[in-house]
Amino acid sequence: MNPTPSAADAENRSPYQVDSRKEVIVLLKSLQEQRQPINMIINDGTEVIVTLLLHVDEQNNTLIFDPAMTEAANRHLLETPRVYFEGSLQRISIQFSSSSMSRTAHLGNAALSCTIPTSVIRLQRREYYRISTPVTNPIMCVLDVPEDNGGGTIKLPLLDISCGGVVLMDEQKVLNADFGTLYENCKLDLPGVGLVNVTLQVRNSLNLVLMNHKASRRIGFQFIKLPNAVMAQIQKLITKIERERNSRQSGMS
Repeated sequence: MNPTPSAADAENRSPYQVDSRKEVIVLLKSLQEQRQPINMIINDGTEVIVTLLLHVDEQNNTLIFDPAMTEAANRHLLETPRVYFEGSLQRISIQFSSSSMSRTAHLGNAALSCTIPTSVIRLQRREYYRISTPVTNPIMCVLDVPEDNGGGTIKLPLLDISCGGVVLMDEQKVLNADFGTLYENCKLDLPGVGLVNVTLQVRNSLNLVLMNHKASRRIGFQFIKLPNAVMAQIQKLITKIERERNSRQSGMS
């Protein structure tokens, strides 16, 4: 939600990159004024800290954020080489990053700050809209397993899909889920379409313990340079799943 594109460089997510400083400022001020929660993502995506953007200081080229709840989390933020930020404006994802954070104060209270980014990523509504996929007949994705984990290929079920990426469940934990890991020549088996080739990059991962006490891993991937034809097919699939789901719900009401 990568960025090799170097281990997680969210700025590489063209064509959704916004470079105009004026537009960047407008988007950041909207996050501030609407008090939208913002995720601060560190440690290869394994640690997420929720914050608020308190102030956009154009004169000093600085963003000021609410600090984390614990001192340990604040130290992690200050020590990490890069922090990734992800917020939302009317279901449009706003993403940027910073190579350093520092302590500051805002209205007499402790706060954190970083420089205003030179660009942000703005994922439009249709790319960002994500829908959960069927459980009984899941959509599958075929990926190459890293040689360090035995090599070969693995077929994993999708948990959800959007025109921006997919979420897979890796129960055996055979994939490298480090933030930014690139998987090329993946194949999505889209209903009514068949296999389509995509390139995936890890955005986040979460280790889970299921109800049967079995450990599993949920991995979020971003599409890299998704062909327009495949994007159109995915959009049609999302519309179809949503229409069928709404029809079933209407029938039960």
